Amino acid sequence: MIWRRRHILSLADWEEEEYNTLIQTASSFSEVLLRHTKKVPALQGLVVTNMFFEPSTRTRSSFELASKRLSADILNFSPGTSSLAKGETILDTAKTYLAMGANIMVIRHKRAGVPRIIANEMDRLQSGVSILNAGDGMHEHPSQGLLDLFTICSELDSSYPRLELLQDKKIVIVGDILHSRVARSNIWSLTKAGAKVHLVGPPTLLPKWFEDIKNRCNKGQLFIHWNLEVALKKADFIMTLRLQKERMTDALLPSLREYHKYYGITHKHLYLCQPNVKILHPGPVNRGIEISSSLIDDPNFSLVQKQITNSIAIRMALLFLLGTFSEQ
Repeated sequence: MIWRRRHILSLADWEEEEYNTLIQTASSFSEVLLRHTKKVPALQGLVVTNMFFEPSTRTRSSFELASKRLSADILNFSPGTSSLAKGETILDTAKTYLAMGANIMVIRHKRAGVPRIIANEMDRLQSGVSILNAGDGMHEHPSQGLLDLFTICSELDSSYPRLELLQDKKIVIVGDILHSRVARSNIWSLTKAGAKVHLVGPPTLLPKWFEDIKNRCNKGQLFIHWNLEVALKKADFIMTLRLQKERMTDALLPSLREYHKYYGITHKHLYLCQPNVKILHPGPVNRGIEISSSLIDDPNFSLVQKQITNSIAIRMALLFLLGTFSEQ
């Protein structure tokens, strides 16, 4: 069990041993969540601050519940009722929570780089506070990438999930790659695991400069397509992505109907894949656009509900590891 990180800002530089440490820790917490008493005193006395400058349902709720399951004290930040409306800076807001005794700050912001800026300030102050990126602009969403990784590993071997299970598995990520911070985090984690990751989407949402990311990944692990049927051949897992319409500043799609026609996943596409193919979606889902309602609700193929359940265990693991590091 190896853990040396004070902050979790990106998955771009994670090593295999770190992923396995996290997966094993999350697996242990999954067992805790099956008990009648689901609470453990692992972070008792520590303060977790949820600083969400951007709307969120699943991520915020799962971090809050994970903190409660670990017996941490929780401070929730809401920008609409905070001193930001009076002109206070984000760094001053973070320092306010530091003065209140925060040990871990979970930060979500619409601008890329904000969690890193706060982490740098906390380090400059030698505060010992850990920063966990809960999604920053179009940069990354590490905890979502990690829960997707954990969900896939658990599907392959529920008794002993581990990174090596993904070696040479074909995983297809479909949709709005351009605006998806989830896709970026998944690219780093899945290619590090040895999976063959195939990105597919319309040219406007999968521009050629993704070749730069391809060159930074493990050699021969990332592939780029504009044709859905070509990408899906013999796929083991399919991950569909939400259209990030709130981040689209240009008319990148002719219509939602046309997008669904060429890139929406339905049962009819599964004949191209492996017989036991599974479907993931980080949510929220635009039903009938990225994926058909019948497929997302089909327990024979869909892992969406398992992703939501696993979000508690993986975020418990992240908070536990950061909390343990902060006490060293």
